[in-house]
Amino acid sequence: MGILEQHRRGRLVVLVLIAIGLAGAGLSVWWHLRQGPPAPQGPLPIPGQRDSAVVEVLNTTRTVGLARAATRVLRDAGINVVYFGSDTGAPLDTTQILIRRGAGRGVPAVAQALGVGVIRAAPDASRLVDATVRLGGDFAVHLLARHP
Repeated sequence: MGILEQHRRGRLVVLVLIAIGLAGAGLSVWWHLRQGPPAPQGPLPIPGQRDSAVVEVLNTTRTVGLARAATRVLRDAGINVVYFGSDTGAPLDTTQILIRRGAGRGVPAVAQALGVGVIRAAPDASRLVDATVRLGGDFAVHLLARHP
């Protein structure tokens, strides 16, 4: 086998590989066209467009992880929790939901999602949230009753 025959054989291999690649690309295009356009989805929500309140969750009890548990409950209900942590104030027996700004739209949904809590106005311009949830001992009892 001479040099010219090896060169022709190499060209033939390259041409076969190109043909296989083009056939694969054509098959892929045909497959996607056969399936049709994707099903339309509803419009994606724009942040801030819903009536959901922006809240922070503070744990006033000595129960470790209570603020995190309340945050999960609220987020599962579609409420925007931007912060959770501990409160340095006195421990509370009853959960307080404090309206910090605005008319309190969406705040009743917070109380409904938690299953406990007293709503009251306590405007505070320094906090960039609609409401502050100060968890009391009643939420710990309620949470244990829901998830024994």
